[in-house]
Amino acid sequence: MQIQVVKSKIHRVKCTGAELNYIGSITIDEDLMDAANIIQGEKVQIVNNDNGERLDTYVIPGPRNSGEITLNGAAARKVAVGDTLILITYAFMELEAAKTFKPSLVFPDEATNLLK
Repeated sequence: MQIQVVKSKIHRVKCTGAELNYIGSITIDEDLMDAANIIQGEKVQIVNNDNGERLDTYVIPGPRNSGEITLNGAAARKVAVGDTLILITYAFMELEAAKTFKPSLVFPDEATNLLK
């Protein structure tokens, strides 16, 4: 049996942009992606702590050491610049492996979105 578990989490980052006229996705500073073990094109859940919205989209890399967290396309309507977000990815794995699996948890600086 396989179950779905948290694979990666970027906790409490600020939304730095909302680009409605874009194809779609979320742009994430590539340093944050690496730290959280998230890859380009991976499905990510976005939880908006300020308005309660939850949505899924896919990741595209942003410039390193930029702190960029930009929601693109229709997702831009679910956030405002400055909102506090939690970004979560999930993975399927066998139950026994899941019991010992440790997700990649990243807690960036809340003012800059940069790694501490």
